[in-house]
Amino acid sequence: MKKIAALFVETNGVYFGLPSVDPWDQVRDARGYPGSHRVIAHPPCERWGRYWSGGPSATVRRIKGDDGGCFVTALWAVRQFGGVLEHPEASHAWRIFGLNAPPRKGGWVPADPYGGWTCCIEQGNYGHVARKATWLYVHGLDLFDLKWGSAPGTFKLLDECYHSKEERARKIKTGICQRLSKRQRAATPIEFRDLLISMVS
Repeated sequence: MKKIAALFVETNGVYFGLPSVDPWDQVRDARGYPGSHRVIAHPPCERWGRYWSGGPSATVRRIKGDDGGCFVTALWAVRQFGGVLEHPEASHAWRIFGLNAPPRKGGWVPADPYGGWTCCIEQGNYGHVARKATWLYVHGLDLFDLKWGSAPGTFKLLDECYHSKEERARKIKTGICQRLSKRQRAATPIEFRDLLISMVS
């Protein structure tokens, strides 16, 4: 099996301990990845998602896209060495970096003029307890036929793990995503990890 670099991953997380994977966590700082293996990139998403500003109760206003150059490094690595990058559905990074937004229903579409492709899947189809809609960007890979559309299950009221504005105002704390910790919501399921590894192998 080919060696793979996993960039911006959790220390001692699901990519650690695999003989075919070279994990780059916060300590190693994936922004310094020199190549040349294919990559799986999980750049931080806090400053790119719906709550990039810190959320409704934030005391400090954040700057959209202020991730210290992590996303642009991940995008460069995927384009340079081949691989896959994942980010939350509706990530502002797609627009900022000129990537086409994929359809929610699924299917691969051209992402850019450089040979990249993008799609939308739900990690709930790959082992996550919430639907967790996710955008993928790939470059230099064969396109896999993935599990498109909504993930089956009982957690349909909180389709995106967020409440409506009215529910947030009432501080409603119900639904699967509210019962999960931040770490649980961000965790990469083993089945999803294995999918990404198979895509770049």
